[in-house]
Parts: sequence; structure tokens; C-alpha cells
Amino acid sequence: MRTSRLGGAVLAAALVAGCGGGAPAPEAPYPHRIAFQSNRSGNTEVWILDLAGTDPVNLTRHDSLDYHPMGSPDGSRIAFISHRDGDENIWTMGADGSNPLQLTTGPAHDIDPTWNGDGTRLSFDSDRDGDVDMFVMDADGSNVMKIMDHDSTESHPWWSPVEDRFVFHSNMDGDMEIWVTGFGGEGLAKLTDNDVMDEFPAWSPDGRSIVFSSWTGENEADLFLVDADGSNLRKLVENPGEDLAAAFSPDGEWLTFVNRRAVEGGRRDMDVWVVRADGTGLRNLTNDPAHSDSNPRWVPGTR
Repeated sequence: MRTSRLGGAVLAAALVAGCGGGAPAPEAPYPHRIAFQSNRSGNTEVWILDLAGTDPVNLTRHDSLDYHPMGSPDGSRIAFISHRDGDENIWTMGADGSNPLQLTTGPAHDIDPTWNGDGTRLSFDSDRDGDVDMFVMDADGSNVMKIMDHDSTESHPWWSPVEDRFVFHSNMDGDMEIWVTGFGGEGLAKLTDNDVMDEFPAWSPDGRSIVFSSWTGENEADLFLVDADGSNLRKLVENPGEDLAAAFSPDGEWLTFVNRRAVEGGRRDMDVWVVRADGTGLRNLTNDPAHSDSNPRWVPGTR
């Protein structure tokens, strides 16, 4: 598919040149792809597809459970969670699924990996100390350290792409809200404050905005944006069902997220969706009621 698109672009350019111009050059394929988890192979695996929703490829092809992928900033590696050693641990692999490397070990649940801005470290959450806390480690799994220490649940840390700050959700004041912090709790601040659950935050690539999911009713969650200081709260998407776990594309033009809604027979189906950062262009990429596709994350510029 890549060869045919490139060949078509070259042919079109040659035709324009030969005819003296007048026709616009064809639009280049969007360079960033989306990794996601799916059970379409009969087992939960990590897959990847393009913005058009075409040519999904199974990257993990393993008998164990593999899920929750996260592309590195340079697009060369994907962090993911795997049970292939019998426990829930964090691994990385090449963007083509090659060279899997285990980063964490042991019986604790190590989940939600995200990369720092230069791809040298990862943040994650773990119950290794009893409750759920946030940690960081080097990209090879060494130098593990806790981000902050609190008796509450601090989960889903997302490392800012521009500085050492983390956005996360926590119930440290009783409700599940969106917070930001630096190492050791420096600059700890609550960004949301309401009587519904706010979860799954993610930074924009310039570090100025945060997208998150807010539960607006039973089996209903919408995507909201808020500035990094907690101001300028606005709704991005109002879509039937639960819009969860959104992530900005590397250029900030698109977001991908999972939508979960009831389908025929009472089952709740999950699909990967995309929407432009201004709320337009809402589209179901996977649209497969027979399987569950979720936890989408971008893999930058891999082609």
C-alpha cells in the first residue's frame, strides 16, 4: 500500500509537470499512525493502523495478553503492557513489533506507561507499594523512582512533553479529579473540581492544554479540554456512550479516543475514534461491533 501511494504521487506530479501545471498535487498520507489494543485475532493484542482506518496490522502476535500501547516521541518504539511472563508488566518493542524488551518485573500491576519529551524515560502507575502510586524509570527499566507519595490513588500519569510535570487523576480530595504535579509533589494543583468523575488526562504536544474524560451521566462520558492552569474549560466532543482515554496527535491536529456504547444484544462495544482538535471531523475508525478496539495512542511519523 505504501509503494502504490508513493508511486501514484510520483505519477501525478509527472503528469502535472508534463501538462504545464494547473492541477494540485495530491495530499500526502498523514504521517502519524495509531496503535491500539484489539481482540480481533481472538486474543488481546497490540495493533496499528493509519488515520484512514485502513490496513490494521497485528504487532505483538503472542499468546499472552498485550495491550495499552504508547508510541515513543521519535516513533521508533512502542511501550505496552504484557502478561507474557505471567504478571502485568511494562514492555517496549520496535514500531514494527520487533525486539520486545521487558522493563518491569514482579507480581505488581505496572500499567499506563507514557514517555517523557525526549524518549529517555517513562512514567507509569503501580500498586507495588500497596496502593496505586505513580513512578518513573529509564527507558531500559532502570532507575525506578516514585513521583510523589500520598495515601490516595494517583493513576494514569502523563508526562508533559515540554517539562517534568505530570497530569494524572486522583481521589486525594475524595472525588476523582484531574491534577498536575512535579517530582515530589512540587507544584501540586487540582485542575477540576466537581461532583462527577474526571479521568484519563493527556497533554497537548505544546503542553498548554489537557484533554480528559468527564462522566456526565450513567454510561455517558464526554471529552473536555482545559488549559494547563485549570482555566478555559470547554467540551470537545458530545458523543453517545462513553468517550474515554483521549490522546493528541504529535502535531496537535487530531485526537484519538475510545468510544464505548451499547449495541444489539446489550453488549457494550468499544471502537477507536478520531476527532480534530477543534471538535470537527468526528469519525469511527475501527467500526467493528464484533470486536473490542480500545486504548488508542499515536505512533509519531513512522512512515
